[in-house]
Amino acid sequence: MTHHSTPATSAQPGQPFIAYHAGQLQVEGCSLQMLAQEYGTPLFVYSKAAMLSALAAYQRGFAGRTAQICYAMKANSNLAVLRVFAQAGCGFDIVSGGELERVLAAGGVPAKIIFSGVGKTRAEMRRALEVGIGCFNVESEAELEVLSSVAVAAGKSARVSIRVNPNVDPKTHPYISTGLKGNKFGVAQERTLATYQRAASLPGLKVVGIDCHIGSQITEATPYLDAMDKVLDLVAAIEAAGIAIEHIDFGGGLGIHYEDAVPPAADALWAALLAKLDARGYGQRKLMIEPGRSLVGNAGVCVSEVLYLKPGEQKNFCIIDAAMNDLPRPAMYQAFHQIVPLALNSKPRSTYDVVGPVCESGDWIGRERSLAVQQGELLAVLSAGAYCMSMASNYNTRGRAAEVMVDGDTATLIRRRETAAEQMQNEIF
Repeated sequence: MTHHSTPATSAQPGQPFIAYHAGQLQVEGCSLQMLAQEYGTPLFVYSKAAMLSALAAYQRGFAGRTAQICYAMKANSNLAVLRVFAQAGCGFDIVSGGELERVLAAGGVPAKIIFSGVGKTRAEMRRALEVGIGCFNVESEAELEVLSSVAVAAGKSARVSIRVNPNVDPKTHPYISTGLKGNKFGVAQERTLATYQRAASLPGLKVVGIDCHIGSQITEATPYLDAMDKVLDLVAAIEAAGIAIEHIDFGGGLGIHYEDAVPPAADALWAALLAKLDARGYGQRKLMIEPGRSLVGNAGVCVSEVLYLKPGEQKNFCIIDAAMNDLPRPAMYQAFHQIVPLALNSKPRSTYDVVGPVCESGDWIGRERSLAVQQGELLAVLSAGAYCMSMASNYNTRGRAAEVMVDGDTATLIRRRETAAEQMQNEIF
């Protein structure tokens, strides 16, 4: 599985590691056709180089600064993916006790873990304190009280940052917007100072930072700049009240190229944000960020076989063996993924709705796609590295897909295909 000598044609802008060589789609040096033959379909394939290239843009953006990049692992929580980022020096942003255990299993450093999320349980808090995580991003006043009592009972000190809801519109899909007044996340800007004063007064808590995360798949810089202004105003007010803020956490949310919108490069975005930070006198403060999708989204593809072509009066359907349980984003929030053939051809094209086998009308992967395709051929769903396998389910008792990591011309199986027996093993009758 080596590179061809012919020039590569990128399958999608911004994805140099996923490209056609001699008309065949490859991930780095590996043929997707050959990987599908070896591991079956549906199959998720990830480029390690693409992940590290995306991370490098953030690292360039923070050169010379005191900063900690924490991978938001909800985007893709496979242990092999986590290990790539742990070995690259990343911390991790987690949102559950299960994610904590995954980070520990993958070799992540507890002190570089940030625990976000609106509904942390007492058991999750106890375990996080036990292993010594870096910080809790607290999302409500009630959570402060509970965390204080858990920390006191455990004889520990919980390092806390309060997540501020700055009421900034990220101009993204409402389901993945998190920084507006109508969202469930964070503490309202108007309540922030009082919440910090309460946190500083509670036993078992140590205030260390401030956090802000406004949404996901953001494709322009303006919402970040607006949020930064509001957060820095709050830092000034909190410190004027005598409460020191060690770090400022600006969250994640930078989008990737799915269809038309082209988001700013991570290093370009952070050049603009850091210029504002410097102008306001906070350039030397420790920074935390939590990218997820922008590190892994464009690094993955899902390979799927065309099961049937079903022409109709109003629509033609291309039925593939990947479904909404494998690729939930289109069904959940009408998300767009490019769908391309594994082998380039010049045959006449037809317009299809690309759908899966699941018994739901919402089980579609792409609407009105122009494809030259035949039964038995393979298609690749692009930009499938984020929020696909991590959101996958067993609906219709479908086993979750296999996953493969590519590093150059080496492909490694990082998750076996799930069997029906494995799905049933915890059930009792």
